[in-house]
Amino acid sequence: MNFTKTINFDDTLIELSEFTGRSAATEWYAYIHTTNLRKTFDEQLSDICRSLDELITDYTKGAQCMMVKCHVSDAANQSGAIKEKLGNCAGCQISVIQQPPLDGTKLAVGIYAVSNVRKVNQSNNSTEMTHNEYHHFWATETGACDCDSYKQTADLFENYCIFLASKKMSLKDNCKRTWLYVNDIDNNYADVVRGRNDVFDKENLTENTHYIASTGIAGYSGKKGANVIFNTYSVKGLQPEQTKYLYATTHLNRTSEYGVRFERGVAINYGDRTHALISGTASIDNKGAIVFPGNVAQQTKRMLENVDKLLKEADMTLDENVMQMTVYLRDLADYTIIKELFDSRFPQTPKAIVLAPVCRPGWLIEMECVCIKDNKNSFADF
Repeated sequence: MNFTKTINFDDTLIELSEFTGRSAATEWYAYIHTTNLRKTFDEQLSDICRSLDELITDYTKGAQCMMVKCHVSDAANQSGAIKEKLGNCAGCQISVIQQPPLDGTKLAVGIYAVSNVRKVNQSNNSTEMTHNEYHHFWATETGACDCDSYKQTADLFENYCIFLASKKMSLKDNCKRTWLYVNDIDNNYADVVRGRNDVFDKENLTENTHYIASTGIAGYSGKKGANVIFNTYSVKGLQPEQTKYLYATTHLNRTSEYGVRFERGVAINYGDRTHALISGTASIDNKGAIVFPGNVAQQTKRMLENVDKLLKEADMTLDENVMQMTVYLRDLADYTIIKELFDSRFPQTPKAIVLAPVCRPGWLIEMECVCIKDNKNSFADF
C-alpha cells in the first residue's frame, strides 16, 4: 500500500510517501524543503533539523533513517554544518552535493527511513540495515583531491570493491545502485566513464552479465580538487533470480552501445514487495539519440514516457508506484515550466528539482526515481 501526503511545519514543506506491506517493515521516503527564502542558511538548516525530528517522531512511528541526501547551494560553506547538525538528527550517512534547489532555497533534503528493522552499523560514510535474510548497505565517499577524475573514479570503485569483499560481497553480485556526482561534468565525465569501465573490466561486469543501475550527473562536494562524489547501495542475501534488469528496448538502447556502462533500471523482488530503482533517465531513443533537442517541455514528456516504459517491465507505473523522484535541470530558466509539469502530475510525491547539468549538453532534463509495489512470492519478505 502506497500513500503520499504533504505537511507544512515550521517554515518547511515535507513531502512524504509511505509503503506498508504485509511484513513489519514500513518504508518512508521524504523530501524536506524550506519555505522562507529570507532566512539565512543556518536558520534554514535549523528548520530542516526540527522538521526531521517531527517527521521521525510523529509521522514515521519512530522509523530509522538509512540515507540522507542534501542538495545544497554552496557546498564549500555549508557541508560542515550539515554533516554535524543534520547528521546528529538523522543518525545515518549524509551525502552533501552542490546541486542548488531551483525554488531559491539553500537546501533540499531527501530522506529514506524504515520502521521495525535493525540498523546494525553506522560510520562516517556508511549505514548498514538488517532485516529478515537481508543486509542493506548505503555508502558515500568523495574522490581524493590530489589526482585526476579518472583516477578518482577508479579508486572509488576499487575501494568499494575492497569494502564489499570485507562483507563477503562483490560489485557484480551485490551492488544494485550507484550515483556519480561529477564536478564540471561537461569536461570530466569522459574520464569518470573510463575509470568506471576499467574497474568493471577487472570485476568481470559485461553486457552479457549485467552492469549497475546508476545516475551520472553534475555535482560538487565543495572540496577543491575532489571532482567525484560516489554514493552506493548494495544488498546481501538476495538470490540471483530476485534481481531483474529493466531495458525498455522499444524506447531505449543499451548504454554500452555508446560506451557508457550502466543499466537503465533494476527491479528487486522480495516476498512482500518489489523495489524498482530507475537510473538517471533523459529524452533518448533506442538509437541513443537525443529526442526533441532544445525543447525542455517535449524532452520532459519523452523522459517520463521512457521511465514508464522501464517501470512497465516491473509491472509498475509512475502514477501508481512512485515513492520519490529527483529532477535535474541544465538551465535554471527552465524551472518554472518544469515545476508546473511535475506539480500537476505528481502534486504530493516527494521530489526535488535542482540545478545539475546532465552528462550530454543536449539533454536539458533528467530524472531518477524509486518505486515500490506489493508482491507475493516464495522469497523472504523485505
